Amino acid sequence: MGFICDRSLRVSKNARKKSEAGDPFVLALNYLSTVEEGTPWKGNDALERHMAAVERVALGQGLPPEAISVLLDFALSLRIRGTLCVRVLKILIPASVVPQDAVILGVSWLCVGKMTVSAQAMFLRWVLTVFDLIDAKDQLRAIYGFIFSFLTEQSLCPYVCHLLYLLTRKESVRPYRVRRLLELQKMGRQPFLMHLLALYKVFSPELVTLSFPSNMKGGFKNHNSTWKAALSTVQRRNNVQVTSDLHLTFGLKQRPVSKKRKLNSHLTVPAVRSVPLRVSSSKKALPLEQVWAFPQLLENLDRIELPAQMGSMLGSSLALHYMDCLRDNSAFLRLNFWLGHALHEEFLFRREAGSQNMEEATRFLNTLISTQRLLQEGFSGTEVFLFRFLRVWDGSLLRPQVLALLSDIPVVPSSRIDLLLFEPLMQLFFTSSLFFKCSVIECLNSMLLKWLTWHSVYALEDGLDISVSSQTPVNMTLSGLMDSVVELVQFVGRIATIGLQLEGYHTLLLSFTLDFYQTVCDMYLKYDLPLVLMPPTGVFYPALLATSPVCVDQLCQIMYRYRTNLVSAKRQERQTEKPFHISRKTYRQFNQYVVSIVSCLWNSRAFQPDTGVELGEDLLAGSKVPEPWSSFSLVRHPAFLSYAVDFHLKCWPERKELELNSIKGGRRWEWYAEFLFCQGFQGVKEFVQSSFSRRSSAEDAEPTSSS
Repeated sequence: MGFICDRSLRVSKNARKKSEAGDPFVLALNYLSTVEEGTPWKGNDALERHMAAVERVALGQGLPPEAISVLLDFALSLRIRGTLCVRVLKILIPASVVPQDAVILGVSWLCVGKMTVSAQAMFLRWVLTVFDLIDAKDQLRAIYGFIFSFLTEQSLCPYVCHLLYLLTRKESVRPYRVRRLLELQKMGRQPFLMHLLALYKVFSPELVTLSFPSNMKGGFKNHNSTWKAALSTVQRRNNVQVTSDLHLTFGLKQRPVSKKRKLNSHLTVPAVRSVPLRVSSSKKALPLEQVWAFPQLLENLDRIELPAQMGSMLGSSLALHYMDCLRDNSAFLRLNFWLGHALHEEFLFRREAGSQNMEEATRFLNTLISTQRLLQEGFSGTEVFLFRFLRVWDGSLLRPQVLALLSDIPVVPSSRIDLLLFEPLMQLFFTSSLFFKCSVIECLNSMLLKWLTWHSVYALEDGLDISVSSQTPVNMTLSGLMDSVVELVQFVGRIATIGLQLEGYHTLLLSFTLDFYQTVCDMYLKYDLPLVLMPPTGVFYPALLATSPVCVDQLCQIMYRYRTNLVSAKRQERQTEKPFHISRKTYRQFNQYVVSIVSCLWNSRAFQPDTGVELGEDLLAGSKVPEPWSSFSLVRHPAFLSYAVDFHLKCWPERKELELNSIKGGRRWEWYAEFLFCQGFQGVKEFVQSSFSRRSSAEDAEPTSSS
């Protein structure tokens, strides 16, 4: 039996050798690997026949790893001079992976001096294009210094910087390399050098003393136009996702929309497992694509290697959990670079948007939103994009996604918040629909909640300094945060006041505005921010006189929370060694608002002197409203009138005429108040119980203000 098996193996092996011997592609590889130096290329029919065979396979189904090694060595060694080097480089389309040894061999040919500078640049562009398909990168990082030496070549410098950026690890940063980059930077501020230095600063901030703007433009361009269409064709024919990590880069090109900008057609989050799995050549490093479960992630936290294409992190919750555990910011820096390029190219530089592209954009932004919610912080790349996008946004394109991303931005310094955020939002707010106005108020409320939450989390024990962390450490004093919060709250007060006037004091917009001040009123007690800001009169009085009982009840609850915060703040001012000061204007405004509520709802003295809203006698008489001063009491207020009628019918079912004034006599007033409390008006109940001391008597049951 064993003899039969051995014989069958020999037969199949011989048959395979015979078939390979007749395969034009195999014959071509054998020829190109053994061709002698100096062989003429003009009039060489054999060479042309073998090159045609290789091109058919490369452009049809892609090249296997061993073929890439042979062709790369043939092209860069220049055994046959002429234009064959560029011709071969253009058809190096991998079917699966690229052997690391082939890339190492190609790099070694750079120092021989045979290739032209343009050919060397083309080779580096090819390496950058297929970087995510290289099966391992440990040996490439081992020759980091060798690659670094090519920075002196001006034509190669952008590509070398990009390759170094992808290969850099903490151990790669050395003082002499920093000095060399700084020397090159003195000759001209190049964005690719700036980005490499910025990465060096992340790993070793003590070596790089330069300061970098947070809104740096992308320093590395895409250099894949030579291979983009061919790679996409190979991927489609093979029906495998061999370039999923490069989906943003290798999307098929649509018709051009600009002479300066090319159209990237797909916004697809790359997959982490972009390369067929293989055992890592490094015993210490474990590629992230080989981590399948959370326990495995916990066991290998100290030796996991991030993927080269950081965009793939967005599509994996396991990868995001790992990134959340990282102590250095290099992963965030790389992801920000990828995000910045993707968002700018797809949303700022495009002029056409089909339905399919809109679906892809929606999915991409939803993925980005869920990622930021999982990490509980926004990306600086998203922040820079949003500030630019707001300048050209029409308020309708992807509105839910844009506003959701906007609500996640970190604290903006007060000196820049007006120019970056308030001006473009204000223009959109006043020229858009009611529902857009409500969406903007809700977005700013969510933004304020996150700012306050970050403060309560990162506040130090003494409560005087905080450190708000996004992807890069941003230190902000307590006064700086308070200035930004004050600017935000005052901005909402201004646009809400005018917006309510424009929309006829619509109940929906008023409700969203009160939700915002529901957050503002509790900033001190709930979020430990020593700040109390009252709503403007343009918001308070429309809410007090609103026809919706929900709005009036919410206003009462807000005023109750203001009172609780102010009492606690006053108590701390007296007891603590480091008091904070609340201005007398705030106390006066609060007291005036309380008097207005008491006068309208409880004492039936609306529009009287010293009640906040005072109207002349002639104006009240001209309205021809009987007893206008009681028109906004709890009995006659438009918001509670139906409840007063219902209570009247329950108390006097035999009466045929409504006498609402009878509710205000004796204990019926207290019964009516309890009736309203039972209807779910918790805000009115809290305000009444905290602001009044009630006296029960048969003659006068109305409460008096104690505030």
